[in-house]
Amino acid sequence: MKKLVIIAAAVEIPTALILILAPSVFTRLLFAADISDGGKALAPLAGFALFALAIASWPSRGASVPATSAMRALLMFSLLCTVYLAYRGVVGANTGPLLWPAAAGHAVLTLGLLWCWLTSRQRSTTS
Repeated sequence: MKKLVIIAAAVEIPTALILILAPSVFTRLLFAADISDGGKALAPLAGFALFALAIASWPSRGASVPATSAMRALLMFSLLCTVYLAYRGVVGANTGPLLWPAAAGHAVLTLGLLWCWLTSRQRSTTS
C-alpha cells in the first residue's frame, strides 16, 4: 500500500508542474481545447493545490504524525498562492477586486502555518 501511495503522489507532481508552467499544453493534451485567459490565470492555482496534495499524501519516514503532512501541504499551498497572486497583482494581469485581499490572506496564513510548523519541529527535536 505504501508503494501505491508513493506512485499516486508521484504521478500528481508532473501534472501539477504542467498546470503551473504550461496550462495551455495541459488543456490541449487533456481536453483538445484552448484555454481562456481566466483559465490561464486559474490553472497555476490548481497546480499548486495538486502539488500540495502530493506532498500531503507522500508517506513520511518513521512515526510522523499525519497532521504534520497536512500542515506541510497547507503551508506549501498557501505560500505558492501568495507568491502567484502577488505576482499577478504586480504585473496587473487580470486583477479583480479580491486579488490583493486574497494575496494578503494567504500571506497571513503562510506566516501562521510556518510558525506552527517550525514550533512542531522544535518540539519534536527537543523531545
